[in-house]
Amino acid sequence: MIFGRNYDWITGNGMVCTNQKGLAKTSNKTKDGATISWVSQYGSITFNQYGKEFPTGGMNEKGLVVEMMWLDGSKYPVADTRPAIGELQWIQYQLDNCSTVDELIETDKKLRITAIGTAPLHFLVADAKGNAATIEFFDGKMKVHSGKDMPFPVLTNNAYASVLNQGRVAVSAPSIDYLSFNDNSINRFAKACYMVKQFQETDISMPVIDYSFSILDKVAQGTHTKWSIVYDITNKKIHFKSLGFPQVKYIEFSVFDFTCSSTAKAWEMNQALTGDIVTLFGNYSEELNRKIVEKSFEESRSELTVSEEGIRETWRYPAGISCKKVVN
Repeated sequence: MIFGRNYDWITGNGMVCTNQKGLAKTSNKTKDGATISWVSQYGSITFNQYGKEFPTGGMNEKGLVVEMMWLDGSKYPVADTRPAIGELQWIQYQLDNCSTVDELIETDKKLRITAIGTAPLHFLVADAKGNAATIEFFDGKMKVHSGKDMPFPVLTNNAYASVLNQGRVAVSAPSIDYLSFNDNSINRFAKACYMVKQFQETDISMPVIDYSFSILDKVAQGTHTKWSIVYDITNKKIHFKSLGFPQVKYIEFSVFDFTCSSTAKAWEMNQALTGDIVTLFGNYSEELNRKIVEKSFEESRSELTVSEEGIRETWRYPAGISCKKVVN
């Protein structure tokens, strides 16, 4: 089971973090709902630009992967009786609490992404059982594609339902060179569909991790593509590279200690290293978190407007988290 993603954005600044299980957390207060509190059930490894606990994506120790993409037209629920949470903290909540795609979908009954001050996103998720789903929000309601409703386990920057026909055209094409759509996002969707189908139906000798990166390379957007990540769900291993540092690095879950009493680890993304880098991870620190957060927000000013108070609140947030004994 392999999950690949390109992270396309205006800044490639970021870090890889471990997240411990057994931590008691309360979500940041939003402007349109109550907070929600929980104790993390699973350890995870995440990719973070805007602070620890606010990842752009990651995988937990059960093999659940949650990744997000921009989607203009997304409309999160308006205020109701459910607690509200930010769009990036929603990702961490899922990794903390869910082991499967079905469990993640069920959380829609318990909490919602706030409709105020959040970026319009949709999500591609997968688990170790082989399930995958797109999670989208239209007219304030969660829309899920999975199983038979999801013939292509691919997502770009269009609503999933709107590009299914292009996917069907793609997989019947004689070669990837025949694919050309005016919309860049649709073009990337079609090419990824074609290459996934080729791997499923033809004898491709290339190792699956290498083939996954070849798909990501084919749909990359030049310097706009900052990171390429391949999650090996079956073997609990993550491979990745970044713009300017194309050497593929990898880390394995089995090497990290995710118990609550252990210290979280972190590693800055953009370094010229290759292979197994797990021994190079240092202890997470508030100083590193502040450095990453401030630089990421500074480099994102053309797309994101966040107050200095909001930035401080973001990098300080993990300091308020502590271990709590889980009672079975």
